[in-house]
Amino acid sequence: MDTSQNSSSIRFWHRANKKIETELVYGDRFIRFLYDSSLGKLTGRVFANKYFSQIYGHFQDQPASHKKVRPFIQKFNIPIQEYEGGSHPAANVEDSYLSFNEFFIRKFKPGQRSFVQNPKQMPAFAEARYVGFKTITEDLTFPVKGKHLTAQGMLANPKLAKIFEGGPLMVARLCPVDYHRYHYPDSGQVLEHYMIHGEYDSVNPLALKLKSDILIANERQVSILETENFGRIAYIEVGAICVGKIVQSHPWDQKFSRGDEKGYFLFGGSTVVILGEKGAWAPSQDILENTAKGIETYIKLGDEVATRI
Repeated sequence: MDTSQNSSSIRFWHRANKKIETELVYGDRFIRFLYDSSLGKLTGRVFANKYFSQIYGHFQDQPASHKKVRPFIQKFNIPIQEYEGGSHPAANVEDSYLSFNEFFIRKFKPGQRSFVQNPKQMPAFAEARYVGFKTITEDLTFPVKGKHLTAQGMLANPKLAKIFEGGPLMVARLCPVDYHRYHYPDSGQVLEHYMIHGEYDSVNPLALKLKSDILIANERQVSILETENFGRIAYIEVGAICVGKIVQSHPWDQKFSRGDEKGYFLFGGSTVVILGEKGAWAPSQDILENTAKGIETYIKLGDEVATRI
């Protein structure tokens, strides 16, 4: 990993702002306790499981949790003017959310984001921090060891894995401060969908550095998409600690259009991973260059993240 990103900070390239920025991490002390202390490593299973995450998520649904919204917005500089308000009438949008989870799954106002329409360009399917590879090999080490990013590792299905062997991969990491809805990168239809049960470890880069099998050990949902412009895509939502639930909002039996919402994560940071067929597409050049340097690229929803080959 790049030496500029050490255990005390997470740095990334913000494409729109054209500069390196340092991430403000929600629950930073808790993450460091779990993955970088002897006691945390011994007790980690108490927290990194679906039961703890479901209970924690339940509390984020309670009316009292709305008191956390305004301080959260202020501490993490959330541009709340870009988002729709909640279901509670209020003079200020900050006070309109009935619970923290209602705030957490907030939607952008119409017109705040647009999806690139050039058929050769793949739009960002999440507003997130991206890393990408033209093809996965076991000698890769960022964000985790290459053997933990293979098609077989991610899909846990030998038949499907063959479709994506030697193909491109992108990892989009969503922090608790981010917009937590994810979208379809192109028009098409769902060919298959299934769940892989597993753990609920953090997807924070510190956790990934210290426990490199997280992305193939965590609970995840897999959708195999047939798209108009990029061939078949394996679209994988990865659960994480304190993620109360992964919600699929688009019906499986209905075709989807580029930019349609696919679903959302309830409270907690999480990750979306996509795999492609060999030679079908490649991540955008700045993502590839920054990944090689060991840093993520922050990209707004709908901006280009890959191009058709």
